[in-house]
Amino acid sequence: MGLLSESYFALFLIIALGFILGKIKIRGISLDVSAVIFIALLFGHYGVIIPKDFQYIGLLLFIFTIAIQAGPGFMQSFKKQGIPLFILSSFLIISALLVSLGLSKLFHIDLLIGLGLFTGALTSTPGLAVLIDTTSSPLASIAYGVAYPIGVLGVILFVRIFPLLFKADVQKAENEIQEEVKADNPEINHQHFVVENSNICGKSIQELQVRSMTGASISRVLHAETAVTPSPGTILYKGDLVRAVGTMKSLEKIHLLIGPETHKEIPLGKDYIVQSVLVTNKKIINKSIEQLNLLSTYGATITRIRRSGINIAGKSDTQIRFGDKLLVACDHDHMIEVVKFLGNEDKRLSDTDFFPIAAGIVLGILAGKLRIAFSDQFVFTPGLTGGVLIVGLILSNLGKTGPIVWTMSGAANQLLRQLGLLFFLSAVGTEAGAHLVETFSQYGVKLFLVGALITIIPMLLTGVLAHYFLKMNIYTFLGGLTGGMTSTPGLAAIDSMTENNKAHLAYATVYPIALVIIILCIQIVSYYI
Repeated sequence: MGLLSESYFALFLIIALGFILGKIKIRGISLDVSAVIFIALLFGHYGVIIPKDFQYIGLLLFIFTIAIQAGPGFMQSFKKQGIPLFILSSFLIISALLVSLGLSKLFHIDLLIGLGLFTGALTSTPGLAVLIDTTSSPLASIAYGVAYPIGVLGVILFVRIFPLLFKADVQKAENEIQEEVKADNPEINHQHFVVENSNICGKSIQELQVRSMTGASISRVLHAETAVTPSPGTILYKGDLVRAVGTMKSLEKIHLLIGPETHKEIPLGKDYIVQSVLVTNKKIINKSIEQLNLLSTYGATITRIRRSGINIAGKSDTQIRFGDKLLVACDHDHMIEVVKFLGNEDKRLSDTDFFPIAAGIVLGILAGKLRIAFSDQFVFTPGLTGGVLIVGLILSNLGKTGPIVWTMSGAANQLLRQLGLLFFLSAVGTEAGAHLVETFSQYGVKLFLVGALITIIPMLLTGVLAHYFLKMNIYTFLGGLTGGMTSTPGLAAIDSMTENNKAHLAYATVYPIALVIIILCIQIVSYYI
């Protein structure tokens, strides 16, 4: 075997060849990063095995970084898509179970083998563990080994060909997501207004509670030809010119509160600066704009926040996140202090603190070992993947615990996620490839055929449900599908199709639900065998 016996050499050779294969396009379809698993299958068939430790390390990194990225939008996604995704995952898993039981009866296959094929087709190791624990039968693990490679490859191929198979408009789906993002995060604008409302003349900005009443912020005031950065105590007089920043809806409220819009603009004073400042001071993470108290302390106003490529309005209760870019307006002398207070250190943002990553994964592994007993017959264990996913979602929503920041830069997240995925696909592929021919020769084509049908039929039926009845966005559906099939490689195949994180949110939403439903199905059916 020579160099191929060295696991580290074989690992990176598989990855390199996988990327070459992934670039090949046939009728516009390419496997991209998913091609690594096909190269790994070939290497595994010829006796090259990547140690299982790489599989676990890769899986942990991939799932944890997915959870950290998806966490902040998880609850919003669950509120919007929770019920459709629950219907989707329940339909997928129950149809897979019924197909398994039906084909087992049709082909005279032992029901325990049928359930093993069911867990393998859904690539559910926790499901297999529960099945073995419940039945104490070796038949389940054999069947799982037959169906698992087909389950992995089947989901990847289905994800890649689904747009063609169902004639789904991918560009329309992308546009829908962009429109949804715009609706959730309206564009931030600025306008100038003349103070004419006699009811507010002579009152301070603090008395008027401008930000809380309208959602907009006043960034400049021109009084008697003098432009100033307003403080809470700044008083508005009739004829003053005011520059307000906010969404169109909030600016309409400013119009009603203050007076008519004008095209005249307030010139910047000599000492007046508007600057984008990067938040890298960990001490202020999770604090609201009101708690930062920039206005009264420095006379500075946060006019907008740039977060994950989106401009959002800075409301008083908006919490600051690590890596936010704040557009701040104030005088030159105070700006130096504001910049120092917020951090503004690019190097700190690009640096990756590995302690939160390691600590988060450790907590996830421990959470995965918890046994939650709902009854004597039903005991739920999240498992390795479920534990890390759930803990990652919780930590990313917390954002910060004491001095520990649970977020990371987009570049760091992408790098670790890709690295973890490549390790995982390489190890899984070589392990499956080592037993593929042996299993085929021992059990014949029948079990492979049944395993393939258990994988394909439920996906096709669920695709019909999502596309024609639920009218679900293609990326939401595919993310939900891979979550329901508990297929990490399947999610990776979607990763290369789009830059939006819709699929990640759906996957993170469905995966825990799918775990519970699979385990519940196995325990119910096993009870009656």
